[in-house]
Amino acid sequence: MMALNNNKILLVYPLGYRAEAAAHDISRIAGIMPPIGLISIAAFLERRGIKTTIVDCYARPNADTLIRDYLLSNKPAYIAFSCTTSNFLDGIRIARAVKSIQPDIKTVFGGAHVSALKKKVLYHFPDVDFAIVGEGEQTLADLVERGHDGAGSIKGIVLREDKGKISFTGYRKDMLDLDTLPFPAYEKLQGYPQAYKMPIFNYPENPGTSCISSRGCPYQCSYCDRSVFQRSFRYNSAIYLYEHLKYLKERFRIRHLAFYDDQFTFNRKRVAEFTQMLIDRPLGITFNCVVRAEHIDFELLLQMKAAGCWMISLGIETGDPDLLARHRQNPDLDLLAQKIYLIKKAGIRVKGLLMIGLPGETEASIKKSMDYVFSLPIDDINLAKFTPFPGSPIYENINELGKFDEDWEQMDCMNFQFIPKGITKQKLEEHFIKFYKTYYTRPATLFNYFSMLWRSPDSWKRFILNLGDFLKFAKSNKRFR
Repeated sequence: MMALNNNKILLVYPLGYRAEAAAHDISRIAGIMPPIGLISIAAFLERRGIKTTIVDCYARPNADTLIRDYLLSNKPAYIAFSCTTSNFLDGIRIARAVKSIQPDIKTVFGGAHVSALKKKVLYHFPDVDFAIVGEGEQTLADLVERGHDGAGSIKGIVLREDKGKISFTGYRKDMLDLDTLPFPAYEKLQGYPQAYKMPIFNYPENPGTSCISSRGCPYQCSYCDRSVFQRSFRYNSAIYLYEHLKYLKERFRIRHLAFYDDQFTFNRKRVAEFTQMLIDRPLGITFNCVVRAEHIDFELLLQMKAAGCWMISLGIETGDPDLLARHRQNPDLDLLAQKIYLIKKAGIRVKGLLMIGLPGETEASIKKSMDYVFSLPIDDINLAKFTPFPGSPIYENINELGKFDEDWEQMDCMNFQFIPKGITKQKLEEHFIKFYKTYYTRPATLFNYFSMLWRSPDSWKRFILNLGDFLKFAKSNKRFR
């Protein structure tokens, strides 16, 4: 048998469900975004001389055959999976299949779900050889370079030692300086950028893509996982951001970019410098970002608009002030409303991010959320079904707050796996559908989407081509059919 190549690693982003369901998965139809974590790790490993290949199962649901063929022809010594809660078990399925093909290959799992559960991952899943806790680049590179026999000396790893003992080597103290990292290896994604699609009605022109310019968050809300970056908060400099966008434009002809940072405008000076660069040396790229109300002002918004900011998303979560105060730091719905008006005044689209089903949710609180959202000039909404993820503060005592069905494959924010005390699942589903239907049948909303004919014509094309699937989702409230 040919020896495995210790300098090669296959990086996999699992799909999370049956491949045959992918064609009608409303989530994939609405948008397919590149796995930024994996391509960032790939770029870091390549710079260290480690050969990487990426299989993104979300973009390529027929990936089982691709993985098998790659293993047989390249004999990598490692396969690594980046996992959310909902696709973790699919990663385990693939790892089990991989072990049947190449028994000596080492399987490595990372991501938020794994970082939160740590030793439990290896206790319950024998097909996992190593789990990486926290930031993945340095730890995975060290593991490949030193070999699996030296894993015990590397911080950030859960491993099996002699006699089956499972140990965690502890957190890394050396956080990466984000400006020293290479740009993500977008080119390793087959078909990039055409194989990836921005969320529908969230962009003016194609091709588009996404990036993350910071890591961590300075806040501590009840529903957010902090297991990967702990309490750290770091961000790229303005010049790094500009050069990143310039690279995307020159190499891939990218025309729109979504920043998926939780706190894009936290450092006002950084954003002011970055947007001024885009004004002084235009790249022909528009962008979206996510902000908190505390970190924007009208002067900055006008500059962002001039630089190409097309849409800003804000986490509203709930329009009930008492419920919001239970789960979020610095809750201030009045301030949030004021800033939404300022964003619109600056000529930027606004998207509201909300949840239904937080602990303490009632029919009355859902009505307050609807009244609040409908009173504001919000152009688009994303209404998620609250899910208590491992690693979030509220996860620790979630069973005391309601009924929780911890079915990982269903924990994708599109299913009510948690039912708060005082309300039923049926009522949550009814109000969820009512919220969406009421919003999308309002004259202001209908006119807004009509305007997308000239503001985002590609979105309308995609909508019409997939109209049947969108209508079935609207009727059934089910992700698949």
